[in-house]
Amino acid sequence: MSIEVNNESGISVAETELIRLARFILERLYVHPQAELSIILADAAAMEKLHIEWMDEPGPTDVLSFPMDELRPGTPDRPAPAGLLGDIVLCPQVATEQAEAAGHPMDEELLLLTTHGLLHLLGYDHGEPEEKEEMFTLQRELLSGFLGKDAPRETMQ
Repeated sequence: MSIEVNNESGISVAETELIRLARFILERLYVHPQAELSIILADAAAMEKLHIEWMDEPGPTDVLSFPMDELRPGTPDRPAPAGLLGDIVLCPQVATEQAEAAGHPMDEELLLLTTHGLLHLLGYDHGEPEEKEEMFTLQRELLSGFLGKDAPRETMQ
């Protein structure tokens, strides 16, 4: 599995943990081991620009996902094909604020946001109540399994 992290945020983060988490999730969701993923850590100004350009919303946001090959989770018998998952863009500045408000470490917030962004790349969404319940339940299960404890609560914007 090819997972590249590019930290352009100016904030030191536990990049190896983000990679470990992504591998954990992709294995649990039976994504082909040759799938490719990019995780970008952007500063608030760059994230705000992306947020306006792609979502037509002002201000920086915590996480954006840009799917490429529209891969979906597989099954033990039929893993997802190899391909480009896409890009997850995280904003550590926003994550820091959200982590402080929620009372957990910024690194845990980034793990939560990475899980959220990766699920978006795999076709999950939370626009409707049923979709939100499915996505956030899976998000909690995956992150709790990775952390070996209860996942931090969702604080995403």
